[in-house]
Amino acid sequence: MSEKNENIKFHHALRIDDDLCKGCTHCMSVCPTNAIRVIDGKARIREERCVDCGLCYKSCPFSAIRVEQDDFDDIFNYPVRVALIPSVLFGQFESKVPVAAIYKAIRATGFTHVFEVENLVDTIKQGYSKFKNENPDTKPLISPYCPAVVRLIQVKFPSLTGNIIKVKPPTDMAASYLRKEFDQKGYSPESVGLFYVTPCASKIAAVKSPVGEQESPINGVINMDYLYNRIQKKLIETGTDSELGETDIHPEPGNMLWSLTRGESGSMKGRCLAIDGIRNVSEFLNKLEESENSDIDFLELRACDESCAGGILICRNRFLTVERLNKRANAENEEVVDKKVINEKYSDELYRLGDIRPRSMVKLDDNISEALKKMDKIEQILSVLPGIDCGACGSPSCRVLAEDVVQGEGDIKHCIFIQEWEIANGRMKAAEANEINKKIWGAHRNKRSLK
Repeated sequence: MSEKNENIKFHHALRIDDDLCKGCTHCMSVCPTNAIRVIDGKARIREERCVDCGLCYKSCPFSAIRVEQDDFDDIFNYPVRVALIPSVLFGQFESKVPVAAIYKAIRATGFTHVFEVENLVDTIKQGYSKFKNENPDTKPLISPYCPAVVRLIQVKFPSLTGNIIKVKPPTDMAASYLRKEFDQKGYSPESVGLFYVTPCASKIAAVKSPVGEQESPINGVINMDYLYNRIQKKLIETGTDSELGETDIHPEPGNMLWSLTRGESGSMKGRCLAIDGIRNVSEFLNKLEESENSDIDFLELRACDESCAGGILICRNRFLTVERLNKRANAENEEVVDKKVINEKYSDELYRLGDIRPRSMVKLDDNISEALKKMDKIEQILSVLPGIDCGACGSPSCRVLAEDVVQGEGDIKHCIFIQEWEIANGRMKAAEANEINKKIWGAHRNKRSLK
């Protein structure tokens, strides 16, 4: 990837609706990268820290955080309209609803083709094996599957970016494969629209500003909860009797479970760990970064509980989703059917990712000497802060406030304990402290009174 592209800001799919936001700090307190502050009574996301994990979305009691998506009608700009579907979508439906009926309903919404991205898992396995052979001394190898985890490593654990396997995840792998297939059939690139149906916000961000690629081969993203509702409507209208179309291809049964916890690690050799939940992942990586050596061969890291089954755009209970996917895989194993299986030979040109570079969220200065001075300054500020991480300053912790102060993005006087100390020593008036707190929490909070 060129240096120019590396400097492009991350695209973010999470948006805060100021009309609904109450500045309650629920989102600020759960963010694993300390990306949220409260300013003028509203939550604000620091883009350089955000990894689009979606914990803020799940924690907001006022539904003030939303997930963007492309206009569904954009699909009709293309004669060939392909829905790239993760197998986890089928776990949203009762097991009695045939997969063929869901395929049919998806096409009825406007798509001409439906393609499960897990069809390329065997090719991904080839890529993993080749990367491992080329990098025998790199341990542990880290899965590139979850874009929220990849970004987490870039911004919070930059020393581990070299451990990420440089092979495209199923979404991008499937898109690259289909681009090649349609090209060989004589379709122009402009006539084929590839739209990914996403269970989470981080995959939207990954399509809009991909890591390790110049640009994504995917044209747009449709949120899974939105398409699920449209599919349900079509199923009610047309019923569930259907047969798979000639172009419909099922993934191998085991590969259908790739997006679930232990879906990857179960197929890898050596000592492999599967960790889900962004906080669990962050805690583990923190321990890993502190250790000089590791005897772990492979890490499957997923931001959501139960992996993609727990994505924030999933409509149904994540545990029932996992159960249904396992039922589908077991049923496919039991059936004797003539299935077309894709086992595309691994191709560096089409399927390998480029460099995944560090983008540290706490880079204090390009000059090492200045950075060390700022680190000392942070420790000095921390020594006078109370250390209770109350959040009353509009920052998630005392350390984050100290970092903001050193970077010119905060003020130590935002701390209410510092304010009290300054007032007691005659260096600040109560009215000044009141004005500072208004800028953090909004003037409206001071208008309430007991009656």
